[in-house]
Amino acid sequence: MRRPVHSVPRPRRRLLSCVLAAALLVPGLAGAVPLELNEFEYFHKRGLDVLAFNNYYDGLFSDAKHAGVELIHHGVRTATNGDVRLSPTPEQWDPVALMVDRKVDRRTGTVTTRLGYADHGFEYDIRVAPAGEGVRIQVVLDRPLPRSLQGKAGFNLEFLPSAYWGKSWVTDTGSGQLPLYPAGPTARGDDGKPVRLPMATGRSLTLAPEDPQRRVTIRAATGEIGIYDGRNQAQNGWYVVRGLLPSGRTGVVLEWTLEASTVPGWTRPTVIGHSQVGYHPAQRKVAVLEADRYADALGRIRLLRIDADGSEHQVHAADAEHWGRYLRYEYHTFDFSHVREPGIYVIEGAGQRSNAFRIAEDAYANAWQPTLDVFFPVQMDHMFVNEAYRVWHGRPHMDDARQVEPGRQHFDLYGQGPDLDSPFQPGEHIPGLNYGGWFDAGDYDIRTQTHYATVMSLVDVWEEFRPLRDETSIDQEKQHVEIHVPDGVPDLLQQIEHGTLALIAQHRVFGHAIPGIVEPDLGQYTHLGDAASKTDGKVDDPDDPHSPNDDRLAFTTNTTALNYGSAAALAAASRALRGYNDALAEECLATAVKVWDFEHSREPNLFRVGNTTGGDPQDEELRAAVQLLATTGEARYADRIVELWPAIDERFGFNGPLVVQVLDHMDAEFRARMRERAARFRDERAQMVAENPYGVLITRGGWAGNGAVIGMANGNYRLHKAFPELFDIEPTLQGLNYLYGTHPDSNISFVSAVGAKSKQVAYGMNRADFSFIAGGIVPGVLVLKPDFPENKEDWPFFWGQNEYVINLGASYIYLVHAAQALLEGR
Repeated sequence: MRRPVHSVPRPRRRLLSCVLAAALLVPGLAGAVPLELNEFEYFHKRGLDVLAFNNYYDGLFSDAKHAGVELIHHGVRTATNGDVRLSPTPEQWDPVALMVDRKVDRRTGTVTTRLGYADHGFEYDIRVAPAGEGVRIQVVLDRPLPRSLQGKAGFNLEFLPSAYWGKSWVTDTGSGQLPLYPAGPTARGDDGKPVRLPMATGRSLTLAPEDPQRRVTIRAATGEIGIYDGRNQAQNGWYVVRGLLPSGRTGVVLEWTLEASTVPGWTRPTVIGHSQVGYHPAQRKVAVLEADRYADALGRIRLLRIDADGSEHQVHAADAEHWGRYLRYEYHTFDFSHVREPGIYVIEGAGQRSNAFRIAEDAYANAWQPTLDVFFPVQMDHMFVNEAYRVWHGRPHMDDARQVEPGRQHFDLYGQGPDLDSPFQPGEHIPGLNYGGWFDAGDYDIRTQTHYATVMSLVDVWEEFRPLRDETSIDQEKQHVEIHVPDGVPDLLQQIEHGTLALIAQHRVFGHAIPGIVEPDLGQYTHLGDAASKTDGKVDDPDDPHSPNDDRLAFTTNTTALNYGSAAALAAASRALRGYNDALAEECLATAVKVWDFEHSREPNLFRVGNTTGGDPQDEELRAAVQLLATTGEARYADRIVELWPAIDERFGFNGPLVVQVLDHMDAEFRARMRERAARFRDERAQMVAENPYGVLITRGGWAGNGAVIGMANGNYRLHKAFPELFDIEPTLQGLNYLYGTHPDSNISFVSAVGAKSKQVAYGMNRADFSFIAGGIVPGVLVLKPDFPENKEDWPFFWGQNEYVINLGASYIYLVHAAQALLEGR
């Protein structure tokens, strides 16, 4: 094996061994406090949890960094992806094993997981059981390692860089420090490609010996352990501890003992969940305190008002009211709704003190503005975007787009059907697609399904609240944007126009909506920074062998769901744009009607792939019917809404708030039916939110649930307007307070740059800079199985927790306006 990078003379090795032995005698590491397999099927003791395949690889985007063997160390998930992998520092789309089976033996306290790589005919078991103060991890083979995997397959365990950078490591051969920024080592292979080398190797490895809250020791029974820096290969990589599987052996072929220090009596600090933005005097005000299961009684909680001179006055005090257990924590509430006097306040108790927040009638008045002023301009595709001295990005994707070939499957959930549904040939340039649209999320694709949802939300804001704010100069002719430079036109109208231009372009070119436009390869897809540098801005020349072949691909399948969704947005936009861009408004309405007639004259195209070909076709048709009815008043759309009642009834929480917007166009019988269904939904919703103390629906899955929180809050606002006797205002306000800090795991505002303490490390195009885009809203708290709520504030690369998405920004703007409207005059 290669000589360790940090080898040292033998006398020093003996000294280091002594130092390591001494480290292992620190209280909390050498003590005999074993892990126990609990009722949730993970190993637990105070200060440490070891999960063994409670979570598995994300089915949508493969490696989401929450799978395999994982450590939750003093309340922080610090290690993940403990599994057999085929390279030292695998990237997101590299092969992962498929789970075959998982068995829990409570008698022996062992979790055994069967996994395999089908392409290699290779299966294996990973056994995890308590050992000493930690766990024993074994890789067990029935048959020897296949020849194709010899020298490639190894057991990896990945450690979170932000939890360890700057901290020390010690092996039986040397010591060093984990780098803040990736620094190698890397070699050049015989094929010219980079080869990732370990920072160190040895039979034992201790990470962070100086930090009792992060100290982890791994010992190999046989073979060596190497530690690699995965960030050399990809910015979202982690530190990887790896042991190579030996060839020609069966049975236990790799065995590690892993021990993690625990601080005696450690208790996770209580989190005081409150709105970082503040509260309107008239609204209900309840802080939610999230306490460790081992925490002492919380005792008295105080609300203090802070005067201009810094003096503090207690205005309310009470014992925290115990709510109960949710996930892994105990929850309490502190109600100060009766406090209405405007001012600056803090909450103090349980050894914690909150950030200062306001009670004021205009608490929410400006909270939506960074989203419209900054986030949406930064996301604008095909535009040069400047902010004072900063260029956010140049004019990107002016070479859009190339026709994809039939049957093409794409790694970002796009797929082309068997037919092109296009007048262009595979590889041919498609003119007319290089304007309008927003970057969908932290990446750069034009996703139609997101666009039409965003346009409809922005139209809702315009029609119901008509904000005339003008802080941005948007020149469509020059394709140029200046943030904080007014141009005399309401910014909201200009953003509606920009999204609509991308939608109408598809109908002009193809005669129908398309799934979207996306990067052709992973090299471009993983691009970070200025989108204008991702392609050369020039149309590829198929006859030029030196052409970079870098133009984005247009996926062009003509699906019924996308057509209806696009038609709904175009019909809505036609109303908002009238009087501002009348020609575009007329074209949008005419196109929407044409699409409606076309879809009602053919058999539906139900081709589906990923999440890019539209929602449920009946739901999308209902949206088109509602928007066309609102725009034209024609009875045929009302008749179709009646016929679509089964979709309304079955998914009332999703579809009911949409339909109530056109109740004035419906007959008395339909209105009565809607009221009766709404009353039942009120009871159904109460059951949905009863499991947690926040009064919102907290979803569980690979993508966190702020979209559902905002959607339910906005839906409640519409239902309250339609049936005020059935729906009060609190669910709408609770949704907003959840975003602003009254949520599990932390009390950070999920809206960047909004609130005293907000999301400042997020998954935008600038995520490698560990920064944020003002006004962006992240997905929020991701509940990892079985009971761990997480939102990383120091690691932006978790897209399911931290990725900005445009439709969330638009629906958030609506929610803030709705909350302010509900509270005015109270």
